[in-house]
Amino acid sequence: LTSGEAENVLAQPDPTTVLGLRDRALLETLYSTGARRLELANLKVVDLDVERRTLSIRQGKGRKDRTVPIGERAVAWVQKYLVEVRPQLVVAPDEGFLFIGQFGKGMCSRHVTALARRYVKAAKLGKTGACHLFRHTMATLMLENGADIRYIQQMLGHADLHTTEIYTR
Repeated sequence: LTSGEAENVLAQPDPTTVLGLRDRALLETLYSTGARRLELANLKVVDLDVERRTLSIRQGKGRKDRTVPIGERAVAWVQKYLVEVRPQLVVAPDEGFLFIGQFGKGMCSRHVTALARRYVKAAKLGKTGACHLFRHTMATLMLENGADIRYIQQMLGHADLHTTEIYTR
C-alpha cells in the first residue's frame, strides 16, 4: 500500500463504537510495528511500554523475542482503547491479552486476519490482503523514507537480510 492507501484503510473502522475503536487500535499497531498476525494476537497489555514507545513481541516466529518501536499515533489509539473499550470487552479471569475478541478473551490470529481483510476491502483500493499487507507496507515505506535495511530487518524479526530485501521489493 502507499501511505495514502494505508491511511484510507486505517480510517475505515468507526472509532465511535466499541469494536470500531478496538479495530482502529489494532490496525494502527499492525501498521506501526509490522507485527505478524499471531504476534499481534499474542500481545499482552504489559508488552506495551508507553513511555519508551516500544512493544515487546514475545515468542515470535522461530520462538524469538524482539522489541520494536511503536509510533506515537498508534500508542495514542491503543491507550484510548485500553481506557475506553478493553474494560468493556474483557471477561474474568483477565488473561492480560492486549486485544480482546468477541468472547471476552484474547483474539485468535484468524480473527485478526478477518478484521484486517474486511477493512482493506472496505477501503475499495482494488487490492487484497490483510495483516501481511501492513507488514510489507511498513517495511517498504520505511525503506523509501531512508531507514537502514538492517534496522527494518530487526523490526521484522528476520534472521536473514535477504528475506528483508524480498519484503521491500
